[in-house]
Amino acid sequence: MTLYEYKMLSEDEQWDTVFSKGKFLDIVIESNSKYVLYAIDMFFDEVLWDIEQDEIIGKGVFKEGESLDRYSNVSKEL
Repeated sequence: MTLYEYKMLSEDEQWDTVFSKGKFLDIVIESNSKYVLYAIDMFFDEVLWDIEQDEIIGKGVFKEGESLDRYSNVSKEL
C-alpha cells in the first residue's frame, strides 16, 4: 500500500489498516502524551495517546522528518 492509497481510505479504514497491517515499532512518552509508531509498507503512522485520559487523540502519517526523528537514539540523547 502506498501513502497515497492510504490517504484515500476513509478515517475508519485508516484506523483498521494501522491496527491490522501496521507493524509496531516504538513508543515515546513526552509529558502527558504517548506516541506510538507503526510502519505500513514504505511509510509510518504515529498514533497519539493522551495518557491521563487513556484515549487516542490523533494520528499523523509521514515518510521522514521531525516526527520520525522523535524515535531516533540521537534525538533522545540531546
